[in-house]
Amino acid sequence: MKKLEMIIRHSCLEAVKMALLELEIHGMTISEVKGFGRQGGHKEIYRGREFTVDFSPKLKLEIALEDALVDPAIRAVCDTAATGAVGDGKIFVIPLENVVRIRTREQGEEAL
Repeated sequence: MKKLEMIIRHSCLEAVKMALLELEIHGMTISEVKGFGRQGGHKEIYRGREFTVDFSPKLKLEIALEDALVDPAIRAVCDTAATGAVGDGKIFVIPLENVVRIRTREQGEEAL
């Protein structure tokens, strides 16, 4: 089992969600995050003063899935979230030792 943590643009959420649903990946956690990478910051004007905004708003999606779905999920996210511009995001693949469904106490892939 693996956990995918994906940092994507807000505008890509619906397309990514639909692509993952097509793979029958139904559970995900979404958090609003801020960060920066190669795109760096940008400047904004507020009440006549210029400010540098170092962090860009992004979404972090987290999904747990069986090993066989990792590569298809990565392809689906890349196909739907890529705009070709700096700041498209990242996908982190993390080994997942175990999953426990609290309600039924099922473990492993059964709990997914």
